[in-house]
Amino acid sequence: MAAAKPSRAAPPPLPRCCFLAFTILLAATAHEAVAAGGGLSIGINFGQIADNLPSPSRVSSLVRSMQVSKVKLYDADQNVLRAFLNTGVEFIIGIGNENVSAMVDPAAAQAWVQHHVRPYLPSTRITCITVGNEVFKGNDTALKDNLLPAMKSVYGALAALGLQGQVNVTTAHSLDIMGSSYPPSAGAFRPDVAPYITPLLDFLSAARSPFLINCYPYFAYKDDPSGVPLEYVLFQPNAGVTDPTTGLNYDNMLYAQVDSVYAAIQALGHTDVDVKISETGWPSRGDPDEAGASPQYAGIYIGNLLRRIEMKQGTPLRPAVPIDVYVFALFNENLKPGPASERNYGLFYPDGTPVYNVGLRGYLPPMDESDGARTVAHLFALITIASITVMLS
Repeated sequence: MAAAKPSRAAPPPLPRCCFLAFTILLAATAHEAVAAGGGLSIGINFGQIADNLPSPSRVSSLVRSMQVSKVKLYDADQNVLRAFLNTGVEFIIGIGNENVSAMVDPAAAQAWVQHHVRPYLPSTRITCITVGNEVFKGNDTALKDNLLPAMKSVYGALAALGLQGQVNVTTAHSLDIMGSSYPPSAGAFRPDVAPYITPLLDFLSAARSPFLINCYPYFAYKDDPSGVPLEYVLFQPNAGVTDPTTGLNYDNMLYAQVDSVYAAIQALGHTDVDVKISETGWPSRGDPDEAGASPQYAGIYIGNLLRRIEMKQGTPLRPAVPIDVYVFALFNENLKPGPASERNYGLFYPDGTPVYNVGLRGYLPPMDESDGARTVAHLFALITIASITVMLS
């Protein structure tokens, strides 16, 4: 019989201070890939018209676990911006339509920038401010008239702080500003919108800011499911559509929509303004008359779009310029008005469960984990500062 090996004594428990440090280091690794520029090149819209969303700190953990590198807000929620401090995630923040007219006053614009932007730089990477959203979709003439002056005031406030090269100023448009979008080379803005767009493009060109467009091929399919090929809107194999003027072939509607905007911009004399997709998505559920709203089609649309983005594809008109896309949206929003589809564009349910699987493996921590880790980190920082103070005294 072999001699029994002596039993090994249990290791001493890890000192509590080491455990705290380990916890903080473990939490820090969640955003290393994003901070180092290794995150996905996709952006995501974080809408908050809901009463059941997780806390900003938990959302921050979810986004970082997905390695998504860009987030777009419709406001400048301070709790969200604080939750993303030192994460490396880029932010587009917004001034709502209800506040646009007030921003015409340079003093008001400067106060807004001082309150909502300056305190968070550079720890939170705010790279763009949208002044208003889909302003030309409504009938508010005063809002339309005030849009460009407000944008100029916000830009001036940034310039006064030396931030004009760091933070862009623009606005997001719905695709219904287009009077013509087919074929793409015939793209043109609506006659009633063009007088506003012309000086706006001059401003974007001078400020080197992008033209943001919200594109939803789903709307075209929903309105005419028998006439719009499903494969064409879902990025699936199809013969595509050839523009008779340029000879360029389009195998999906999203690229055709973007190039029609480029053509409309060029028709007004500009070739120096980039077009970025500030929203696109597909609903996972809708009312009975909303054709195509299903988890299956939503998963196909977003999944195929992600593959195109990772391939760094450009549109046929701008093949060397990878498309810049913000997917709509991070969560389903249960309080959004309108048809059922409006409440079902999210990649995730509010509890962190994926609505459909497109390979974005996100982790939403339990309700107390993220907030608890933040508290531990704060306490550890205070203890460290106190210890250094004692050693130096």
